[in-house]
Amino acid sequence: MQSVRQANERAVFAVLCLGVFAYGILQSLVFPVVPTLQRALDTSESQVTWVLTANLVSAAIATPLLGRYGDLVGKKRTFVVALAGLALGSLVAAPASSLSVVIVGRAIQGIGGATVPLAFGLIRDEFPPEKVAGAIGVMSALVAVGSGTGIVLGGLIIHALNYHWLFWIPLIVTTVATIAAVAVIPESPVRSGGRLNLFAGVLLSGWLVLLLLAVSEAPDWGWGSASVIGLACAAVGLFVMWVRAEARSANPLIDMRMMRLRAVWTTNLSTFLFGAGYISALVYVPEFVQEPTSTGYGFGASVSESGVMALPLTVTAFLFGMLTGRLATRLGSKNVAIAGTAISAATFVLIAFVHGQKFDIYLEMAAMGVGFGLAASALANLIVAAVPLEQTGVASGMNANIRTIGGAIGSAIASSVIVLGASGGVPKESGFVNAFAMLSAIGFLAVVVAFFVPRVRRDPATHREPGVELRHPELATVVGGTLVGDGLE
Repeated sequence: MQSVRQANERAVFAVLCLGVFAYGILQSLVFPVVPTLQRALDTSESQVTWVLTANLVSAAIATPLLGRYGDLVGKKRTFVVALAGLALGSLVAAPASSLSVVIVGRAIQGIGGATVPLAFGLIRDEFPPEKVAGAIGVMSALVAVGSGTGIVLGGLIIHALNYHWLFWIPLIVTTVATIAAVAVIPESPVRSGGRLNLFAGVLLSGWLVLLLLAVSEAPDWGWGSASVIGLACAAVGLFVMWVRAEARSANPLIDMRMMRLRAVWTTNLSTFLFGAGYISALVYVPEFVQEPTSTGYGFGASVSESGVMALPLTVTAFLFGMLTGRLATRLGSKNVAIAGTAISAATFVLIAFVHGQKFDIYLEMAAMGVGFGLAASALANLIVAAVPLEQTGVASGMNANIRTIGGAIGSAIASSVIVLGASGGVPKESGFVNAFAMLSAIGFLAVVVAFFVPRVRRDPATHREPGVELRHPELATVVGGTLVGDGLE
């Protein structure tokens, strides 16, 4: 089969970037305009949040399933399916004048969540080993950049046009990306054996849906309500069933032996904690600056202005995500992940206690982008480096899912903290301060966990990470210049 080395490598990389960037934009495009959608669609605050929740739940289901499917039948064709899902969802939602249709469109868009792990897998399968870390760093940065760009564009589109164009414009971009992917990207020859375990997929979908529903609705229903507790308990029960089914299956959807590797579970845990701050920042910093000046702390920013205030995050996340590959080569992905999560956590402290001027927010968003760019790229590199080639798609998909779940839980808890003690429906400054301080504490936990991620010995021509000793060298496997399996520290 044709490989990336035979095709135009730059063209392939550009198409992968376009697809991932489009997903990043669509992930956050509606974040700052939820109140506008509520008024335009004549619905309630609790109902309109399903525009966010439906996309989150759909992505949580589709990402690991399509990641595994790509490992089985081919990542290129599955990447095209994920992009087509983004386009189809946009087509459904764009002309909609009712909330239910918009929700259906957003749910279909969730299929696009698989673009990220599939892009990682294509890079890992086909790109030269010395370019993998840098390429994944850029790709991870584009997710953060796309998310930041979505916040900026959402406000500008609403200001200049109307909410329908929140979907018409992405439809054009994702359609172009889908056609380009079909024409440019060669199919990866790497396949894993076995078949798609549908029973495990049902169990995985079940506990993810129940968990995300519980945390998404908890701010409205109450964390101690019977509904939330019932959903959480049911999610735990299905989770236990899923783990047992996967452990016993000859064709697991998620290889539990792989998930038990120290390099995998520590990176996933750090990603979970990092995601709690990452998603929450995209949701609640714009909300904070949009609060009226009469509150004594808000800036009364318009939707478009709050998006512009997030622009520094977009710029620095991209720049430092681009640098992650070079930094990982010199310092190791683990050290870059530690630095990125530490910067992110420290920035939340600044936002919590230093927010008197707009200039403060601009600087803090720029610093937050530095942390996000470094951490997102480095954590993705660590996961890709820790697993065999044939498990790249499913491992990356699960890692992306874990970040989404962390974001859902973090933002739900932050929402509860913010509304606690609100007067007349208007949050107090102390609510935001406490929420940002809490997110900072979660971020510093991510730093602590990152210290326990083992380093991976790579080809000395691409990575210099001396001092790594193998516990069981006879069980170690070298894949693409990377040591995996029990060869990890």
